Amino acid sequence: MRESEEPGQALKKTLGPWSLTALGIGAVIGSGIFTVIGTAMAGQRFDTPQVANTPLIHWLIYHTALNGRPGAGPALALSLVFVAIVCAFTGLCYAELSSMIPIAGSSYTYTYVTMGELVAWIIGWDLILEYAFSNMSVSVGFAAHVVDLLDWFGVHPSLRWISPAYLPTGLQDLAGNNLYDPGWHFGFNIPAFLIVMVLTVILVRGIRESARTNNILVLIKMIAILAFIFAAGTFVKPHNWHPFMPNGWGGVLTGGSIIFFTYIGFDSVSTAAEECRNAQRDMPIGILATLAACTVLYGGVAIVLSGIVPWQSVMGDAAPVVNSLKRLSISTGSHSLHWVRLVVLIGAMLGMISSILVFQLGQARVWFAMSRDRLLPRVFGVLHPQFRTPAFATWVAGFVVGLPAGLLDIGTVSNLSNIGTLFAFVLVSAGVLVLRHREPNRHRGFRAPLGPVFPVLSIVFCILLMMGLEVLTWMAFFIWLAIGLVIYFLYSRHRSEFARAR
Repeated sequence: MRESEEPGQALKKTLGPWSLTALGIGAVIGSGIFTVIGTAMAGQRFDTPQVANTPLIHWLIYHTALNGRPGAGPALALSLVFVAIVCAFTGLCYAELSSMIPIAGSSYTYTYVTMGELVAWIIGWDLILEYAFSNMSVSVGFAAHVVDLLDWFGVHPSLRWISPAYLPTGLQDLAGNNLYDPGWHFGFNIPAFLIVMVLTVILVRGIRESARTNNILVLIKMIAILAFIFAAGTFVKPHNWHPFMPNGWGGVLTGGSIIFFTYIGFDSVSTAAEECRNAQRDMPIGILATLAACTVLYGGVAIVLSGIVPWQSVMGDAAPVVNSLKRLSISTGSHSLHWVRLVVLIGAMLGMISSILVFQLGQARVWFAMSRDRLLPRVFGVLHPQFRTPAFATWVAGFVVGLPAGLLDIGTVSNLSNIGTLFAFVLVSAGVLVLRHREPNRHRGFRAPLGPVFPVLSIVFCILLMMGLEVLTWMAFFIWLAIGLVIYFLYSRHRSEFARAR
C-alpha cells in the first residue's frame, strides 16, 4: 500500500462516470448472452426424476426430485433484472475493497488481505473453477457458432467432430429429428478445443489488447445485439410469450442462476476505483449505469428470442440466437434475415474470442499469483525466458479448459461456472463486513451506502442464486473444495510465505 501511494507509483486519476460506464459495458457485453441464454430459458430435461438433477432450493422446500432444471421461459427478462440488482449490491462491495486495496484488484487479493491465507486459498481455488468453467461454456458456444457459420456457407462436417461427447438431452436438428440420443456418444467437439489451444499459444507468446481494439470489438458486439433485436423484433409472435412464467418463480430463479455469469465483467469497473477523479460519486454511477445499460440490451434479446420461437425449442442449444434466426429465415423466406444472421454470427464470435482470451489470461495469472505466494508449486510461477509470460500455468490452463470443452455440453459446464462466481462474490461481500469491524476508521475512497445493508443483501441474494443450481452442481463444487483443502493442508500450508511464522 505504501509503495502504491508513492509519487512514482500513484495511479493517475482521470476516469469519470462516462469512462467507467464505457469500461463496464465493454466488459459485460461479452459472449454469455449468445450462448447460455438458451439453457437459461429452456432449462434441462432428463428421462427420470433424480435428486441430483433437482435445484437445491426445490429439494429443500418440497423434498421431491425433478427430471431436470426448470427454465425461466419468456420470464428470463425478469431473471436478468434480478441478477443485475444482485450484481449492483456486489459491485458496490467490490468498489469499496478496491478503493482500499489497489493491489492487483481481484477477489483473491481482497480475501488474502481481509481473511487470511486459508480463505485466500479457498477463493483462489474457487477462481480456478470459475475461470475454467466460464471459458468451457464460451468455448462450447463458440464451436456452435463456428458450425453455424460453416452452415451459412453450405459446409456440413461430420456431427461426431463438431458436437460434445456428452449430450444430456440428446441432439436434434431444426426440424426436430433426433440425431443423437441423450447421454454419451463417440465424438469430440474439435472447434471448442482448437479455439482454446490457439489462444493459449497467443497468450504464451504475450499479448496486450489496446483500448482501441477493445472498443472496436465492443462496438461490433453491440451492433450484433441491436441487429438481432431490431431485425427479429418485427417477426415476434406474441402467443409465444404465453405463459410468461411457465415454471413460476422457481424457473425465474434458476434462469437467473444460469445466466448470472454473463454479468461477471462488471467488476472491471470496481478495479478502476483508484483512477477515479471522484470515487465516492463516480463508482456507484459507473456500476449502476453499466448494469442498467446491459440489462436493457440483454432483456431485449431475451424478449425477442422468446417471441420468435417457442422457448422450449432452444433447450441444449449452445447458439440459440443465431439458430433461431436460421429457423426464422427458413420459415419466412426472408433474405434480409439471412444476412442479419451473418452479422450476429460475426459479432458473437469476435466477442467470444475476446472473452476466452481475457479469462484464459486471468486464470493463468491467478495460478501465477498463488505460486508467487507459495501456495502452489513454483513451476506455475516460472516465466518463459523469451516472452516473460507464465508459460507453464498458461499451457496447463489451456488443456484444463480445452479438453472438457470438447466433451461436455453447454448446460453442464455453465452450472459450475456460476456457482464458483457466486461463491467468490459471497466472500468479497463478507470481506467488506470484516474490514468494517476490524478497521472501521481506515480511509475508504468509496464506501458502499447504508452501512452493512448492501454487503448483507449481496451475500443473501448470491446464496439464493446458488440454491437455484442443481444438487449435482453443489456436490461437484464441494468435492472441488475438498480436493483444494487436502492440497492446502498437505502441501500449501507448509510451503507458503507464512509457514516459518507458524
